[in-house]
Amino acid sequence: MLRILTLLISIITNATWAEAETIDVKYYGSLDLKTFACTDVTRSSFINRACYDKAKQFMVVQLKGTYYPYCELPALSYDAFLNASSMGQYYNANIKGSGKDGPFDCRTHAKPIY
Repeated sequence: MLRILTLLISIITNATWAEAETIDVKYYGSLDLKTFACTDVTRSSFINRACYDKAKQFMVVQLKGTYYPYCELPALSYDAFLNASSMGQYYNANIKGSGKDGPFDCRTHAKPIY
């Protein structure tokens, strides 16, 4: 019933699902996706979704149901990730990186404030 009510409110106010969606991001907390462009991923075994805010160079990636944040990620890197022949290999080599603080890990890079 709550989903139907949310859908009706969304339709009446011309909101999209991304505008009305709030997610929980590991190491970050609650995040409203209204400023993000999200892409559902169907060609990867562990990457489900990627959302990117170009203005703040901030990406969240859903891996097997859990969202993870990546800070100070250039748009070119995001585009390369989405267009990689293997998104998983590109993610592991270029975004996640090695060790706990990869090249865009928000625990060691500036976190955007929403």
